[in-house]
Amino acid sequence: MSTNLVWHAHKVSRAERAAQKKQQAAIIWLTGLSGSGKSTLANALEGEIFRSGHHSYLLDGDNVRMGLNKNLGFSDADRVENIRRIGEVAKLFADAGLIAITAFISPFRADRDLVRALVAPGEFFEVYVKAPLEVCEQRDPKGLYKKARAGQIKQFTGIDSPYEEPLNPELVIDTDKQSLEQSTQLLLNKLKQTGILQA
Repeated sequence: MSTNLVWHAHKVSRAERAAQKKQQAAIIWLTGLSGSGKSTLANALEGEIFRSGHHSYLLDGDNVRMGLNKNLGFSDADRVENIRRIGEVAKLFADAGLIAITAFISPFRADRDLVRALVAPGEFFEVYVKAPLEVCEQRDPKGLYKKARAGQIKQFTGIDSPYEEPLNPELVIDTDKQSLEQSTQLLLNKLKQTGILQA
């Protein structure tokens, strides 16, 4: 890393950008096993936020790995770097006054905590999209669990690579017990209670 760097201050502040959009800048971080419903819920949330007149952007795990992070694999070191980069990008979106929605397995607590530390208290909203491993395997929307069980995919989270559940997330959504509509409404209500979404 170069040492000849100087932070360039902006004339327009983060607070001013968010106020213009009548919202609070935030990072909504959806974490959970593959197949837990993160991307589905994140897409539903983004649609509701858009229809309410607020401004957001969704960063999805697979989409980001097709571009920004296409040089990363799935080793523990690459997973850490994957989340570090996403955290920095989400921070930039929040700095623009947006609500950044992310849907990433993000299996390690330390990595999620590092992203939380990038923004002010109250600007990181961790959502544990929870579903039992057996339910995720039954859903298996991408056929990844089947490949992992057959040994075709190594270091797959939940099979031969660990997932560390959040200890104190802002919200837990049990997608095996609630419909998508119920889960989305629960999340929206919580975001309104915290002031991230405003009328």
